[in-house]
Amino acid sequence: MSVSLADVTRIIHELWPLSGAESWDAPGLVCGNPGRSVESIHLAVDAVSATVDEAVGHGADLFLVHHPLLLRGVTSVAEDRYKGALLGRLIRADCALLAAHTNADVVVDGVSDILATRLGLVDAAPITAGSAPGTGIGRVGRLAQPTSLGQLAHRLAQLLPATAGGVRVSGEYGSVVETVSLCGGAGDSLLGHPAVQGSDVYITADLRHHPASEAREQAGLTGGTPALIDVSHWASEWLWIEPAADQLRAALPGVRITCSSLRTDPWDFAIVQ
Repeated sequence: MSVSLADVTRIIHELWPLSGAESWDAPGLVCGNPGRSVESIHLAVDAVSATVDEAVGHGADLFLVHHPLLLRGVTSVAEDRYKGALLGRLIRADCALLAAHTNADVVVDGVSDILATRLGLVDAAPITAGSAPGTGIGRVGRLAQPTSLGQLAHRLAQLLPATAGGVRVSGEYGSVVETVSLCGGAGDSLLGHPAVQGSDVYITADLRHHPASEAREQAGLTGGTPALIDVSHWASEWLWIEPAADQLRAALPGVRITCSSLRTDPWDFAIVQ
């Protein structure tokens, strides 16, 4: 089966509506002829040299990524610059590029929803409500059985693909955890949200020194919660790729859908003192 890129783009935007994207975001079609036939789609979190080579090697007609390659403005796509080189490689291979970013974060079965489901959260709901029921940034819920902060961190380490940064935790190893809030990707903007502050632990990625330190100092005045668990940005979003592929397989029967097996976390190793 083959369908046009325009039809595939429409279906993708039905699954992950552009109306759900944050105002600063840049999801959607980056390059490609809308009239081009699509018989194969390859998925990855990031458009980097290795995953572009993988998509082209698979003979993909469309490379669907989570992170927009052109999120910030550029003034040149010359091929002595990596974004230009990637676009040139895709265009010469007649492989379109499309991003589903925050519009794929907020939906049911989106990035944070998948992470909440895999952790087994009960009654999970968005931290910030979106325009449609059940949609919004992040998730907050409770574990079916309370556990310790340390055991929850170990569960995350088993659930997520391994990265050099691993899983970092701020809080007492043995403290009891039941209420969990989380946000796949960078989520320090939610540290002050009442749902996060009311949780036993907040799981997210890319926590910086000062926001994390200030959040934990404030927690010290209110019973020590929430504890913080910081994971790899890429790893926290990687869990979404295969469920997204399954949604595309259901919507596009006959189109070949493949998923990247490559780690695109930017860190290669860590030395622990």
